[in-house]
Amino acid sequence: MSPAVGSVQTVVVVAFLVFVTVCVLLCALAGPDRDDAADFYTANRSLGTFRNALAISGDYISAATVLSTTGVIALAGFDGMMVTCATALALLLVMVLLAEPLRNAGRFTLGDVLAARMATRQVRIAAGVVALAVTMPFLVVQLSGAGSVVAVLLGLSGYGARTVCVVLIGATMVCYAAIGGMKGTGLVQIVKMVIAFASFGALALLVLHRFEWNLGTLLTAASQGSGLGDSYLRPGAQYGSGATGRLEFLSVQITLVLGAACLPHITMRLHSAPDARTARTSMRWAVGITAAFLATVVVAGLGASALVGGAVIRDADPTGRISVLLLSHTLGGAPGTTGSSAVIAVVSCAVFVTILASVAGVTLAAACSLAHDLYAHAARGGGLPEQREVAAARWAAVGVGVVGIVLAVLTERWNVQMLLSLTYSLSASALFPILVYSLFWRGFTQRGLLWTLYGSLASVCLLMLFSPAVSGGPGAVFPGVDFHWFPLRTPGVVTVPLGFLLGWFGSVQRPAPESDVAGFERLELRALTGVTDSGPRHGQ
Repeated sequence: MSPAVGSVQTVVVVAFLVFVTVCVLLCALAGPDRDDAADFYTANRSLGTFRNALAISGDYISAATVLSTTGVIALAGFDGMMVTCATALALLLVMVLLAEPLRNAGRFTLGDVLAARMATRQVRIAAGVVALAVTMPFLVVQLSGAGSVVAVLLGLSGYGARTVCVVLIGATMVCYAAIGGMKGTGLVQIVKMVIAFASFGALALLVLHRFEWNLGTLLTAASQGSGLGDSYLRPGAQYGSGATGRLEFLSVQITLVLGAACLPHITMRLHSAPDARTARTSMRWAVGITAAFLATVVVAGLGASALVGGAVIRDADPTGRISVLLLSHTLGGAPGTTGSSAVIAVVSCAVFVTILASVAGVTLAAACSLAHDLYAHAARGGGLPEQREVAAARWAAVGVGVVGIVLAVLTERWNVQMLLSLTYSLSASALFPILVYSLFWRGFTQRGLLWTLYGSLASVCLLMLFSPAVSGGPGAVFPGVDFHWFPLRTPGVVTVPLGFLLGWFGSVQRPAPESDVAGFERLELRALTGVTDSGPRHGQ
């Protein structure tokens, strides 16, 4: 190792340790003063408008967004930029359609929203199972990507080094989630967004400065550097230009827009707003912050293609996840200089911060669903004392973290992009239809809800299992065998309409019972006004 590289890695390691220490202290200081469920799950709805907006943006901007999206833009151009647009549109959909009704109707989790209309054990179990099915693959993706990238940042190589990084990151995020709860992880997300926005903003400005602030020149250079020529700025580089490729592109867009809008750790953050008006205003700020950050991601991806080159990025990592790190090395100038060390260290810290905060947010959401929906309500009938429920949530965070770490280690040699598709497809096909039906359709019944949740879960898993993402190609989980018959890697174009169809068909089999109709009227009252039959909601 050269002295220059060693000095940069020393700066990176020191910055990592400082950030981890500061965030653990923040979580400890900001965590719940007592074992109160509202305090642990929603920070007693004490986050103000702008702080909640930053926390929402922080939860929404995952490690996959920062690393994978930048890589897709660098390697595929137009297709990657459209993925970025879909990411921004998903948060806009939450703001327009779901933010206020979810804030008013829910308590802590998505299961609470559904139980406000259909308060049965079957609904709680189904909601908890699907929430875990959505969050656990997403957690594994975050941890797997984190292990690979952090190993690169620290100059380590081999699967053993990546395993150590995964375990250390997993242990850290368990501390954040178990100690800090919603308020602690919210503060971590706020710190993350400030650091990431400043770092990627500076990176984007350096790229634009290199091309004399001319976006057209940057696009031309990116096209040439990618090795794709003019096709870099046309659809098809990532998914193909044939009929199957166009259908895949459509499926990815639908899945991203609808799936990202309903991820449990995003909808859970809405419950931390003190009232519906604050939730709506926070979402407006969050949409603007996220869109601005995604603009810096686009510029960084184009800069990586133009300055590093598609061939170099593919040789280093076929998925392009380390393209932003390669770009920081290129922009830093001569190795060993102050400018080089500063740029690399700043970008590395931003990536690391994003990874830790993203994993912590997903872990908290999975733990809350496990403790609140499955244990406190489905298993104990809702009679669990708050102190015991919070204790269960803390232990659930530990359990979720351990399972996530084990799965990330076991899937270390996989192409985990398949798990990312699984997460978004499940969210778009199961959670989005039941939220729309529950909030806006009087005739929706428990049968329709269960058919949607379990039917979508089964159909997504079946189609993903027999897709090219699992077998039949070099980018598949099992590239040496081929048993796929479904042509798309992302099945959302089929499973999203199927989810809506299952909910409708299950509901019209027989007239809605009186209990479901009364449940809709209660939920409608809550969703529109924020009050229950008996009065306003006070931290319920």
